[in-house]
Amino acid sequence: MNKVPMTVAGEARLRKELEYLKGEARPKVIADIADAREHGDLKENAEYHAAREQQGFIEGRIKEIESKLSAAQVIDVMKLPQTGKVIFGVTVELINLNNDETVTYQIVGEDEAEIKAGKISVTSPIARALIGKEEGDVVVVNTPGGEVEFEIGGVEHR
Repeated sequence: MNKVPMTVAGEARLRKELEYLKGEARPKVIADIADAREHGDLKENAEYHAAREQQGFIEGRIKEIESKLSAAQVIDVMKLPQTGKVIFGVTVELINLNNDETVTYQIVGEDEAEIKAGKISVTSPIARALIGKEEGDVVVVNTPGGEVEFEIGGVEHR
């Protein structure tokens, strides 16, 4: 099985969701199913069917999270030496050489990516172009709008 890179925060978030699903959501949906069964004919009982559908979703999500956690390679960027190189988990400041705008991204695992929060997936075109580069390097990224040149303004371990 291939290991999937994940930050410490990403792992903690998945474990918290798993704990919630197993400890709160699963028992609640089981109680909802039992309650809906008491209302009689199951063929025409919308509450029962909705609760069963919700149970299927919860069980599927539990299996998905357990699978991701079992394949996770948790990387704590704070324990790695700061070399100025772009690696998984670092926060990178990029200067767009076309318009001088500055953006900051943290390179995270696929499940943790959230562009509005400044987190990009390690498999994204920008991250793939950045990995292995150093502060001061100029990187050309192929985007849907064409090629964009970025200068790496800073690399931080946060």
